[in-house]
Amino acid sequence: MLHRGYPLAVKPKPMVHHIAITKARVNLGQVVRRAHLNNEYFILEKDGIPIAGILGIAELEDYLELQNPALKEQIRKGYQGYRQGKVRSAPAFLKELQRRDRK
Repeated sequence: MLHRGYPLAVKPKPMVHHIAITKARVNLGQVVRRAHLNNEYFILEKDGIPIAGILGIAELEDYLELQNPALKEQIRKGYQGYRQGKVRSAPAFLKELQRRDRK
């Protein structure tokens, strides 16, 4: 199994950073890029209290798979559909959700 191009046995150990949520908001693009490309974790804090975390999608998928193996299949199918161009715009998706809520 490969993670971001690394064999599982030599997967680099992630760096964990604690960052104020206000600083993360200002630098969100950079924080997300580092989580995705550099395998870094960010713990977001408000008034020094940890409230949320940011990690790359591969790590999140691994975590979710451990929680619910059936979810991994849903993720795989969704990614396959995306690669095949079976996507819809955000406004179209929101309209679909609103129609479902009305029923």
